[in-house]
Amino acid sequence: MKIGLVGLGRMGGNMKERLERDGHEVIGYSRSNTEQAKDLADLVSQLPSPRVVWLMVPSGDVTQSNIDEMCKLLGPGDVLIDGGNSNFRDTIRRASEVGEKGIRWADAGTSGGIWGLTEGYSLMVGAQPDTFAIIEPLAKTLAPPNGYALVGPPGAGHFVKMVHNGIEYGMMQSFGEGFEIMRASKEFDLDLAQVASVWKQGSVVRSWLLDLAATAFERDPDLDELKGFAADSGEGRWTVLEAVNTGVAAPAISAALFARFVSQQEESFAMKVVAALRREFGGHEIKS
Repeated sequence: MKIGLVGLGRMGGNMKERLERDGHEVIGYSRSNTEQAKDLADLVSQLPSPRVVWLMVPSGDVTQSNIDEMCKLLGPGDVLIDGGNSNFRDTIRRASEVGEKGIRWADAGTSGGIWGLTEGYSLMVGAQPDTFAIIEPLAKTLAPPNGYALVGPPGAGHFVKMVHNGIEYGMMQSFGEGFEIMRASKEFDLDLAQVASVWKQGSVVRSWLLDLAATAFERDPDLDELKGFAADSGEGRWTVLEAVNTGVAAPAISAALFARFVSQQEESFAMKVVAALRREFGGHEIKS
């Protein structure tokens, strides 16, 4: 199958390579790589009908500008796929706008990170069934066995990926807190790499995230080379907001999101207020 792939970063570049290994022909384009296509118009001109273009660009304005341009270049029956982490409400709107021009739409929630090239990508696709049938050969190549599905109509793919990333926030925060408790123990001098390695074998918390934690501790036991800063890229916030909108209690994911906010502060003013109050009402010792 021949497709156009816009965005050749950490995810897009590896996806291109995985597709090509399986015999697909990929015309790639990014602002920093114009070897195969000098611009979007050139990329589209090289594709057979129905033309299929997969976007792997940052969410927000960059995605919107690429979609706007593709609406001018693609025609009825062509397929436009958004594989980035777009807000599902934006996706529903975009799918409707694209559909008015006769262009087919698919949103592909894509998980796998930098390991996707070798391990495959988990793909959560939102599309109409006839559109999904066109792009399914790509999903079969990109995903491991049973690692992709049509989860619903346009917007559903990005919704499921949003919740996936919200859960990921909670899981990572739990691992972080648990390992910090063990590291702070005054009774035991624990080897965290060893603990993580043991947990990988048969424990109920075994997971790919735990595998990655074990690797990180083996490389740098005290994580001295890192700063405790964790960005929130949007999906965690969106998950919490959707929990509020639907009246679903999500205390673990919410707490994980707020913990990331704390990590982004040089110093927490809120905790300064707490320290000040403890000093004022109880004369507790403070650190200047």
